[in-house]
Amino acid sequence: MKTITLIFGAVYGLVSVILGAFGAHAFKKILSPERLESFETGVRYQMYAAFFLLIVGYILKFETGSEKWISWLMILGTILFSVSIYFLSFQDYWGTNLKFLGPVTPLGGLLMIVSWGMLILYFAKNKL
Repeated sequence: MKTITLIFGAVYGLVSVILGAFGAHAFKKILSPERLESFETGVRYQMYAAFFLLIVGYILKFETGSEKWISWLMILGTILFSVSIYFLSFQDYWGTNLKFLGPVTPLGGLLMIVSWGMLILYFAKNKL
């Protein structure tokens, strides 16, 4: 689990930098300012998740189920949160209605919040 967490952290960081660069340059030409702002929110939270995963990948021992869930909830939450925002940002450009993804974004955010909460409990319990 440690390796998976670190790999996801590194991949999320890599993809965030790439998407951030596209957002700052190429996507400015095709997305409205509101859609670009949403896209940048997805990129920003994906980078936060990258840092989170890299840090917990080194801190946690992944000996308990709750330690594993801290990582999995952030991995899955980030996919749901950021990827749904990316798709919703491009729905006008693609000429398609992706509003069904609207509820996916807060669900992903909730998973990320639960992951942070579980990390807080881990620290409190282990008095780190």
